Amino acid sequence: MTILPGKLLAGIALSLAIVALTLLGLPQLTSAPAPRIGENAANAQAAVVAVEVTPSRVDYRRLDARIAELMQDPDMVGLAVGTIELGEVRFMKGYGETVAGSGRAVTPDTVFRWASLSKGVAAALVVGLAEDGKLSLDAPIDSLGTTLTLPGGTRRVTVADILSHRVGLRRNAWDDRLEAGEDPRVLRAELGRLQPFCPPATCYGYQNIAFDTATEIVEAVSGQGYAAVAGRRLFTPLGMASASIGQAGLETSADWARPHRRNRLLTTVNDSYYRVPAAGGVNSSIRDLLVWMDAQMGGAPATLSPTALALMHRPLVSTPPRGRRGPMDRAFSNSAYGLGWRSLTYAGRTLVGHRGSVDGYGTLILFDPVDRSGIVMLWNSNTGKPARLQLEFFDMLYGLPFTDWLELSVEPRQPDAPTLADAAARPAEQAG
Repeated sequence: MTILPGKLLAGIALSLAIVALTLLGLPQLTSAPAPRIGENAANAQAAVVAVEVTPSRVDYRRLDARIAELMQDPDMVGLAVGTIELGEVRFMKGYGETVAGSGRAVTPDTVFRWASLSKGVAAALVVGLAEDGKLSLDAPIDSLGTTLTLPGGTRRVTVADILSHRVGLRRNAWDDRLEAGEDPRVLRAELGRLQPFCPPATCYGYQNIAFDTATEIVEAVSGQGYAAVAGRRLFTPLGMASASIGQAGLETSADWARPHRRNRLLTTVNDSYYRVPAAGGVNSSIRDLLVWMDAQMGGAPATLSPTALALMHRPLVSTPPRGRRGPMDRAFSNSAYGLGWRSLTYAGRTLVGHRGSVDGYGTLILFDPVDRSGIVMLWNSNTGKPARLQLEFFDMLYGLPFTDWLELSVEPRQPDAPTLADAAARPAEQAG
């Protein structure tokens, strides 16, 4: 990702682009961060679009209009969206409110929970420690002194099996007890009492309590707390200033989105999945989630090496569909799981990503690592509808016919005014 705070773009081209967009009444192009709280609050929700020589394939005016329509849904409260195209930040914007009815706008710096997107952080920490020679991904769990027990023992279960949900348990084993307030370490120590779902390393069963064994592994190998290791090895070197782990990190943020249930009903922050930090403990703004996605696409090799990325993203176990599937899920094929990351095929392209949800929040990251393009989303309500926007983004990126994935019923009107890309290209022979 080449658009970062402090990067200098061609001054003349940028000035001409800004003048053109001002005359057209479109969001301004800028290489600077979106305004933070207290800095030009009137423009705090303005889209951030990079000016580079590569024309954008996505019509961001159209994307913005689709999101604005989505925000009329009675369950939507706040939403933050960001995109990268060909390694450039092209769009970053907040919609709605941090608290329903408050008038406090979501901005690119509003902090949300990541929920299960946190699993990618755990994988990066463990793989990084393995690169440093501190552990082996093939090491049996019973050699690492964790609290985890499994039916038949842990001798044949490896670190990689933990990170890819191949421990032989039925999916979401004892999440109900975790949500009821029980100690995850105690629950992990009792998982061996369950009936096996399959032999270890032979099938996929999504986990939170068992996956959080990664927290114990990181702490034992590093000799530090999990949050401290994440900060030292990932958040600080990547410049993710808003990123934190734990409930206190969320609630002490200067600007954070409160959780809501259906019909915009405000609720309290539930700490259940903060108690399994490797599985669901991370918080950040959409600005820093964009930084994280860029790093996953190779933009920060000093922090996440190409070897580490290849290990994490490589599919290890098939994740066959279960239950009823909506149109969006049916559009994907070859679903598989690697180390903390999913891989999917869409329109003949291999995509990598993850989704997450905890009470009052939803999250999404999906990217094409070859094209170095992707979308990230954070929202503060119990609805899965925003996730459908990912396919509208990729349809535009790949030049596919319009499909109403958001089910807004009306095909978006093509704007009479030039798009962001057209406006930037005309005065500066560059694109937005």
